[in-house]
Amino acid sequence: MSAEKRLKDLNIILPKSSPPAGSYSKVVVLDGMAHLSGQGPRNSDGSPITGRVPSICSLEDAIAAARNVGLYTLSALKEELGSLDKVERIIRTFGMVNSAPGFSEHPKVIDGFSNLMIEIFGEAGRGARSAVGMSSLPFNIAVEVEMTVKLVD
Repeated sequence: MSAEKRLKDLNIILPKSSPPAGSYSKVVVLDGMAHLSGQGPRNSDGSPITGRVPSICSLEDAIAAARNVGLYTLSALKEELGSLDKVERIIRTFGMVNSAPGFSEHPKVIDGFSNLMIEIFGEAGRGARSAVGMSSLPFNIAVEVEMTVKLVD
């Protein structure tokens, strides 16, 4: 089943992607790969979802924020490619969690992102991944994720 059909079947409507927060491109396509800059989670009004996990942003809210990042990442990718059906597979994900000292469940948080990719792309959505804790992230966002995908020839 195509990624676009899965989105429709799951009643997932992608948000409008947010503009870059600095001097960079959201997506760079080169040699059959799309490299996506880090995306952060947003509330419905466009404001960032913020806070250290789990002291301010709960584990459950952080997992939801990571899924939210996935939606914005897919939106940026679709805007660049025209269709998510041009994605052959997810190659690598780098997930960063704004972590309170002692927090160690980073993989569980980033599963919110990864599980969305698997829902949309099937097993081709299960790429290599790192999930790490950071002492801070831009704008105090709770989660940031970068991704690289292989495109259909």
